[in-house]
Amino acid sequence: MNSIKILQMTLIYLRRLSVFFFSLIVIIACTTCCTAQEANKGLKDYYQSYFPIGVAVSPSSLTSDEASLIKTNFNSLTPENVMKMEVIHPKESVYNWKPADAIVAFAQKNNMKVRGHTLIWHNQTPNWIFKDTQTGKQVSVSKEVLLQRIKEHITQVVSHFKGKVYAWDVVNEAISDNPKEFYRNSKYMEICGEEFIFKAFQWAHEADPNAVLFYNDYNEISPTKRAKIITLINKLKAAGIPINAIGLQSHWAVDQPNKEQLKATLNDFSKLGLKIQITELDMSVYPKEHQARERRAEDLDTSFSAEREEKQIEQYKMCFKMFRKYKDVISGVTFWNISDRCSWLDNFPVQNRKDYPLLFDRNLSPKKAYSEVIKF
Repeated sequence: MNSIKILQMTLIYLRRLSVFFFSLIVIIACTTCCTAQEANKGLKDYYQSYFPIGVAVSPSSLTSDEASLIKTNFNSLTPENVMKMEVIHPKESVYNWKPADAIVAFAQKNNMKVRGHTLIWHNQTPNWIFKDTQTGKQVSVSKEVLLQRIKEHITQVVSHFKGKVYAWDVVNEAISDNPKEFYRNSKYMEICGEEFIFKAFQWAHEADPNAVLFYNDYNEISPTKRAKIITLINKLKAAGIPINAIGLQSHWAVDQPNKEQLKATLNDFSKLGLKIQITELDMSVYPKEHQARERRAEDLDTSFSAEREEKQIEQYKMCFKMFRKYKDVISGVTFWNISDRCSWLDNFPVQNRKDYPLLFDRNLSPKKAYSEVIKF
């Protein structure tokens, strides 16, 4: 073989070798890029073509190590407490805007939506609203005065956040859990009757005609309570009241809802022709209870055991599969709190009993349930 032939073969070999290494470099680069992109994805990205994924927050969480997790995983925020009346309107002539403004500013900076929570609720309501300033008696305020105070509160709060808060839980938990009662026996109901519900939606709409207005409630998987909620929604619609959507709080547990209960719930509400949002989602690792109670012997084991974890994984997997199925009617899913580091369920129904209801652990790392929620 002459030297020219050897040179030609060498060049061919080198060209093939260079192509091989170039291809290998491209593959490695693409793999690295895809891995990096995958690592930067959060819940909101996996559900981009389905619905926004939200979370309930406090102002302090937005300046802590939780802020990065929030920005990566969520594109909707709900103030957990600072828009409730006792915080934002503690005295008749005093409004405390600063905490809620901080959450709204964070959301705007990070291109997130904000759900307002909540305008009228029987809990976390300051005493002054029911108090007659002439006599000082707790519930002697007249219906006319209370309705005027409700109107003033709603008008001021909704107007303050107009164009910044896209949706409001206008009335929260007005339906009774008692099968023998329709409405909850609250001071609002005692003084005003159901008129306060109708007027609240009217005044919220007048303050911001573009806001999406929700009725929000819990225990929605109960057929009895669900029927009452649906009756209320139909009454509001029949009266021409501007209600746009229904909030299902979804404080659930590893033992409920089952697939049939959840399907029936979403199916029944979807027939109303309004959008639905899952507004306060968490998944207790303990069997569901609806009333606060004292600690018992069985409450001593508060470990996040393998058995509890597996039940929670399956429950989250089932729920999100159903949410995706109803994506045409579900317009958002919001988690109630950020991680297992802190949850209201740590003190309900049993005080100081640690719960693990969310998709991120106390170190802010995704739990196994997270993987099942994004695996579709």
